[in-house]
Amino acid sequence: MSILVHADSRVVIQGITGSAGSFHAQGCLEYGTKVVAGVTPGKGGSEILGVPVFDSVRQAVKGRHAEVSLIFVPAPHAADAIVEAAEADVKLIVCITEGIPVLDMVGVKRRLAQLPGPVVLIGPNCPGVITPGACKVGIMPGYIHRAGKVGIISRSGTLTYEAVWQLTRLGLGQSTVVGIGGDPILGTGFQEILGRMLEDPGTEAVVLIGEIGGSAEEAAAQFYRERGNSKPVFAFVAGRTAPPGKRMGHAGAIVEGGTGTAESKREAFRKAGICVIDSPAEIGQTVFESLSPTRKQDALT
Repeated sequence: MSILVHADSRVVIQGITGSAGSFHAQGCLEYGTKVVAGVTPGKGGSEILGVPVFDSVRQAVKGRHAEVSLIFVPAPHAADAIVEAAEADVKLIVCITEGIPVLDMVGVKRRLAQLPGPVVLIGPNCPGVITPGACKVGIMPGYIHRAGKVGIISRSGTLTYEAVWQLTRLGLGQSTVVGIGGDPILGTGFQEILGRMLEDPGTEAVVLIGEIGGSAEEAAAQFYRERGNSKPVFAFVAGRTAPPGKRMGHAGAIVEGGTGTAESKREAFRKAGICVIDSPAEIGQTVFESLSPTRKQDALT
Protein backbone atom coordinates (compact mmCIF):
# COMPACT_ATOMS: atom_id res chain seq x y z
CA MET A 1 0.00 0.00 0.00
CA SER A 2 0.96 3.65 -0.01
CA ILE A 3 -0.16 7.05 1.16
CA LEU A 4 -1.29 10.12 -0.80
CA VAL A 5 -0.89 8.79 -4.38
CA HIS A 6 -1.36 5.47 -6.14
CA ALA A 7 -1.45 3.97 -9.63
CA ASP A 8 -4.92 5.34 -10.36
CA SER A 9 -4.35 8.91 -9.14
CA ARG A 10 -5.49 11.40 -11.79
CA VAL A 11 -3.14 14.38 -11.99
CA VAL A 12 -3.60 17.88 -13.38
CA ILE A 13 -0.46 19.98 -13.90
CA GLN A 14 -0.85 23.71 -13.37
CA GLY A 15 1.66 25.56 -15.52
CA ILE A 16 2.09 22.60 -17.87
CA THR A 17 2.95 24.75 -20.91
CA GLY A 18 5.91 26.46 -19.22
CA SER A 19 9.44 25.11 -19.61
CA ALA A 20 9.59 23.48 -16.17
CA GLY A 21 6.01 22.27 -16.31
CA SER A 22 6.33 20.59 -19.70
CA PHE A 23 9.73 19.06 -18.89
CA HIS A 24 8.56 17.44 -15.66
CA ALA A 25 5.16 16.55 -17.09
CA GLN A 26 7.01 14.40 -19.60
CA GLY A 27 8.96 12.76 -16.78
CA CYS A 28 5.77 11.99 -14.88
CA LEU A 29 4.12 10.56 -17.99
CA GLU A 30 7.13 8.38 -18.77
CA TYR A 31 7.03 7.05 -15.21
CA GLY A 32 3.44 5.96 -15.76
CA THR A 33 1.62 8.68 -13.85
CA LYS A 34 -1.89 9.38 -15.10
CA VAL A 35 -1.49 13.01 -16.10
CA VAL A 36 -5.00 13.65 -17.36
CA ALA A 37 -4.98 17.43 -17.78
CA GLY A 38 -2.93 20.60 -17.75
CA VAL A 39 -3.91 24.15 -16.88
CA THR A 40 -2.62 27.39 -18.38
CA PRO A 41 -5.02 30.35 -18.50
CA GLY A 42 -5.59 31.47 -22.06
CA LYS A 43 -4.43 28.19 -23.60
CA GLY A 44 -7.52 26.13 -22.99
CA GLY A 45 -8.43 23.85 -25.88
CA SER A 46 -4.81 23.19 -26.82
CA GLU A 47 -2.79 20.07 -26.16
CA ILE A 48 0.75 19.34 -25.00
CA LEU A 49 2.45 15.93 -24.76
CA GLY A 50 -0.92 14.43 -25.61
CA VAL A 51 -2.47 16.06 -22.54
CA PRO A 52 -5.47 18.38 -22.96
CA VAL A 53 -4.98 21.90 -21.58
CA PHE A 54 -7.71 23.84 -19.79
CA ASP A 55 -8.06 27.47 -18.75
CA SER A 56 -8.87 26.63 -15.13
CA VAL A 57 -8.49 23.83 -12.61
CA ARG A 58 -12.26 23.66 -12.16
CA GLN A 59 -12.63 22.86 -15.86
CA ALA A 60 -9.95 20.16 -15.59
CA VAL A 61 -11.67 18.61 -12.59
CA LYS A 62 -15.05 18.64 -14.34
CA GLY A 63 -13.79 17.51 -17.73
CA ARG A 64 -11.09 15.02 -16.75
CA HIS A 65 -11.93 14.10 -13.15
CA ALA A 66 -8.54 15.32 -11.93
CA GLU A 67 -8.00 14.78 -8.20
CA VAL A 68 -4.32 15.67 -7.65
CA SER A 69 -2.65 18.93 -8.69
CA LEU A 70 1.05 19.39 -9.45
CA ILE A 71 2.03 23.07 -9.55
CA PHE A 72 4.84 24.65 -11.58
CA VAL A 73 3.38 28.16 -11.61
CA PRO A 74 5.98 30.95 -11.05
CA ALA A 75 6.32 32.28 -7.51
CA PRO A 76 4.37 35.56 -7.95
CA HIS A 77 1.24 33.60 -8.93
CA ALA A 78 1.79 30.25 -7.17
CA ALA A 79 -0.25 31.10 -4.08
CA ASP A 80 -3.25 31.89 -6.28
CA ALA A 81 -2.71 28.60 -8.10
CA ILE A 82 -2.79 26.66 -4.83
CA VAL A 83 -6.01 28.34 -3.74
CA GLU A 84 -7.56 27.81 -7.18
CA ALA A 85 -6.88 24.07 -6.97
CA ALA A 86 -8.24 23.82 -3.44
CA GLU A 87 -11.40 25.74 -4.32
CA ALA A 88 -11.89 23.41 -7.31
CA ASP A 89 -12.14 20.52 -4.80
CA VAL A 90 -8.70 19.04 -5.46
CA LYS A 91 -7.83 17.14 -2.29
CA LEU A 92 -4.07 16.73 -2.82
CA ILE A 93 -1.94 19.65 -4.04
CA VAL A 94 1.80 19.34 -4.64
CA CYS A 95 3.53 22.69 -5.14
CA ILE A 96 7.07 22.50 -6.52
CA THR A 97 7.51 26.27 -6.85
CA GLU A 98 10.19 27.91 -4.73
CA GLY A 99 10.47 31.54 -3.71
CA ILE A 100 6.82 32.06 -2.76
CA PRO A 101 6.68 35.04 -0.36
CA VAL A 102 5.99 34.09 3.25
CA LEU A 103 3.04 36.48 3.44
CA ASP A 104 1.48 34.78 0.41
CA MET A 105 1.73 31.41 2.16
CA VAL A 106 0.15 32.84 5.29
CA GLY A 107 -2.83 33.76 3.13
CA VAL A 108 -2.89 30.30 1.55
CA LYS A 109 -2.92 28.56 4.93
CA ARG A 110 -5.73 30.81 6.13
CA ARG A 111 -7.82 30.14 3.02
CA LEU A 112 -7.31 26.36 3.13
CA ALA A 113 -8.42 26.33 6.76
CA GLN A 114 -11.68 28.02 5.73
CA LEU A 115 -12.65 25.37 3.18
CA PRO A 116 -15.27 22.80 4.23
CA GLY A 117 -13.29 19.71 3.27
CA PRO A 118 -9.71 18.68 4.13
CA VAL A 119 -7.00 19.61 1.64
CA VAL A 120 -3.50 18.17 1.79
CA LEU A 121 -0.85 20.59 0.50
CA ILE A 122 2.68 19.26 0.01
CA GLY A 123 5.29 22.00 -0.30
CA PRO A 124 5.96 24.56 -1.57
CA ASN A 125 9.63 24.35 -2.56
CA CYS A 126 9.62 20.57 -2.53
CA PRO A 127 10.46 17.65 -4.85
CA GLY A 128 6.99 16.15 -4.54
CA VAL A 129 5.57 12.72 -3.78
CA ILE A 130 6.25 9.31 -5.29
CA THR A 131 4.85 5.85 -4.78
CA PRO A 132 7.57 3.81 -6.50
CA GLY A 133 6.37 1.78 -9.44
CA ALA A 134 2.95 3.40 -9.38
CA CYS A 135 2.84 7.20 -9.48
CA LYS A 136 5.29 10.10 -9.52
CA VAL A 137 3.97 13.58 -8.74
CA GLY A 138 7.07 15.74 -8.71
CA ILE A 139 10.58 16.24 -9.99
CA MET A 140 12.48 13.35 -8.38
CA PRO A 141 14.49 10.94 -10.57
CA GLY A 142 12.16 7.98 -10.82
CA TYR A 143 14.78 5.36 -11.68
CA ILE A 144 16.46 5.43 -8.26
CA HIS A 145 13.27 4.34 -6.52
CA ARG A 146 12.11 0.80 -5.90
CA ALA A 147 8.76 -0.39 -4.63
CA GLY A 148 8.98 -1.60 -1.06
CA LYS A 149 8.04 -0.90 2.54
CA VAL A 150 10.27 1.90 3.87
CA GLY A 151 8.60 5.30 4.00
CA ILE A 152 10.66 8.49 3.68
CA ILE A 153 9.75 12.02 4.80
CA SER A 154 12.22 14.82 4.15
CA ARG A 155 12.76 18.58 4.11
CA SER A 156 15.70 18.19 1.70
CA GLY A 157 15.32 17.09 -1.89
CA THR A 158 18.90 16.03 -2.52
CA LEU A 159 19.19 14.17 0.78
CA THR A 160 15.96 12.40 -0.08
CA TYR A 161 17.48 11.13 -3.30
CA GLU A 162 20.62 10.03 -1.45
CA ALA A 163 18.61 8.08 1.12
CA VAL A 164 16.44 6.48 -1.56
CA TRP A 165 19.44 5.38 -3.62
CA GLN A 166 21.19 3.87 -0.59
CA LEU A 167 18.08 1.91 0.37
CA THR A 168 17.44 0.77 -3.18
CA ARG A 169 20.99 -0.52 -3.58
CA LEU A 170 20.54 -2.56 -0.40
CA GLY A 171 17.30 -4.06 -1.64
CA LEU A 172 15.06 -1.98 0.60
CA GLY A 173 12.33 -0.43 -1.51
CA GLN A 174 10.11 2.48 -0.56
CA SER A 175 6.36 2.57 0.10
CA THR A 176 5.96 6.33 -0.33
CA VAL A 177 8.54 9.12 -0.45
CA VAL A 178 7.35 12.60 0.53
CA GLY A 179 9.44 15.75 0.20
CA ILE A 180 7.62 18.22 2.44
CA GLY A 181 9.79 21.20 1.42
CA GLY A 182 12.13 23.57 3.18
CA ASP A 183 10.23 26.86 3.40
CA PRO A 184 9.29 28.49 6.73
CA ILE A 185 5.57 27.91 6.09
CA LEU A 186 4.61 24.54 4.65
CA GLY A 187 1.32 22.94 3.79
CA THR A 188 1.95 19.66 5.58
CA GLY A 189 4.65 18.88 8.12
CA PHE A 190 6.49 15.86 9.45
CA GLN A 191 3.88 14.98 12.05
CA GLU A 192 0.99 14.62 9.64
CA ILE A 193 2.94 12.49 7.15
CA LEU A 194 4.52 10.40 9.89
CA GLY A 195 1.06 9.65 11.27
CA ARG A 196 -0.10 8.44 7.87
CA MET A 197 2.95 6.22 7.45
CA LEU A 198 2.57 4.70 10.91
CA GLU A 199 -1.03 3.82 9.99
CA ASP A 200 -0.10 2.45 6.55
CA PRO A 201 0.06 -1.38 6.61
CA GLY A 202 2.41 -1.26 3.65
CA THR A 203 5.07 0.71 5.52
CA GLU A 204 7.35 -1.27 7.86
CA ALA A 205 9.80 1.50 8.80
CA VAL A 206 10.19 5.25 8.31
CA VAL A 207 13.20 7.44 7.53
CA LEU A 208 12.81 11.08 8.56
CA ILE A 209 15.29 13.65 7.20
CA GLY A 210 15.22 17.01 8.94
CA GLU A 211 17.37 20.08 9.15
CA ILE A 212 17.99 23.07 11.37
CA GLY A 213 15.34 25.73 11.88
CA GLY A 214 11.81 25.62 13.22
CA SER A 215 10.37 22.99 15.53
CA ALA A 216 8.72 20.53 13.13
CA GLU A 217 11.17 17.75 13.97
CA GLU A 218 10.65 18.17 17.71
CA ALA A 219 6.88 18.08 17.21
CA ALA A 220 7.16 14.88 15.18
CA ALA A 221 9.34 13.31 17.87
CA GLN A 222 6.82 14.20 20.57
CA PHE A 223 3.99 12.82 18.44
CA TYR A 224 5.84 9.54 17.95
CA ARG A 225 6.67 9.31 21.63
CA GLU A 226 3.08 9.88 22.74
CA ARG A 227 1.57 7.65 20.08
CA GLY A 228 3.69 4.63 20.88
CA ASN A 229 6.58 3.13 18.95
CA SER A 230 4.60 0.86 16.65
CA LYS A 231 7.19 0.97 13.85
CA PRO A 232 10.89 1.80 13.81
CA VAL A 233 11.76 5.36 12.78
CA PHE A 234 15.23 6.56 11.75
CA ALA A 235 16.21 10.22 11.67
CA PHE A 236 19.00 12.33 10.24
CA VAL A 237 19.25 16.07 10.92
CA ALA A 238 21.30 18.23 8.54
CA GLY A 239 23.09 21.39 9.64
CA ARG A 240 25.02 20.38 12.77
CA THR A 241 27.82 22.85 11.96
CA ALA A 242 25.58 25.77 10.94
CA PRO A 243 26.36 29.06 12.75
CA PRO A 244 23.41 30.73 14.54
CA GLY A 245 21.55 33.36 12.51
CA LYS A 246 22.79 32.15 9.12
CA ARG A 247 20.38 30.58 6.66
CA MET A 248 21.63 27.26 5.33
CA GLY A 249 20.16 26.07 2.04
CA HIS A 250 16.43 26.41 2.64
CA ALA A 251 14.54 29.50 3.68
CA GLY A 252 13.38 27.69 6.80
CA ALA A 253 16.83 26.38 7.74
CA ILE A 254 17.95 29.05 10.16
CA VAL A 255 18.72 28.91 13.88
CA GLU A 256 17.38 31.83 15.88
CA GLY A 257 17.62 32.50 19.61
CA GLY A 258 19.19 29.15 20.38
CA THR A 259 16.19 27.17 19.14
CA GLY A 260 15.91 24.92 16.11
CA THR A 261 19.44 23.59 16.43
CA ALA A 262 20.47 20.24 15.03
CA GLU A 263 21.38 18.98 18.49
CA SER A 264 18.02 19.95 20.01
CA LYS A 265 16.27 18.01 17.27
CA ARG A 266 18.58 15.02 17.62
CA GLU A 267 18.00 14.96 21.36
CA ALA A 268 14.22 15.09 20.87
CA PHE A 269 14.43 12.11 18.52
CA ARG A 270 16.58 10.14 20.95
CA LYS A 271 14.16 10.76 23.81
CA ALA A 272 11.31 9.54 21.63
CA GLY A 273 13.08 6.25 20.91
CA ILE A 274 13.97 7.17 17.35
CA CYS A 275 17.31 5.97 15.97
CA VAL A 276 19.45 9.04 15.19
CA ILE A 277 21.89 8.72 12.28
CA ASP A 278 25.09 10.80 12.39
CA SER A 279 25.98 10.95 8.69
CA PRO A 280 23.89 11.00 5.50
CA ALA A 281 26.25 8.38 4.12
CA GLU A 282 25.06 5.96 6.82
CA ILE A 283 21.30 6.20 6.30
CA GLY A 284 20.80 3.10 4.16
CA GLN A 285 23.19 0.85 6.05
CA THR A 286 21.81 1.90 9.44
CA VAL A 287 18.26 1.09 8.41
CA PHE A 288 19.33 -2.22 6.88
CA GLU A 289 21.30 -3.31 9.94
CA SER A 290 18.78 -2.09 12.51
CA LEU A 291 15.62 -3.72 11.19
CA SER A 292 14.64 -6.94 12.92
CA PRO A 293 14.92 -10.07 10.76
CA THR A 294 11.12 -10.19 10.39
CA ARG A 295 10.75 -6.53 9.44
CA LYS A 296 13.78 -6.74 7.15
CA GLN A 297 12.29 -9.70 5.34
CA ASP A 298 8.96 -7.89 5.01
CA ALA A 299 10.72 -4.77 3.73
CA LEU A 300 12.78 -6.73 1.22
CA THR A 301 9.76 -8.45 -0.32
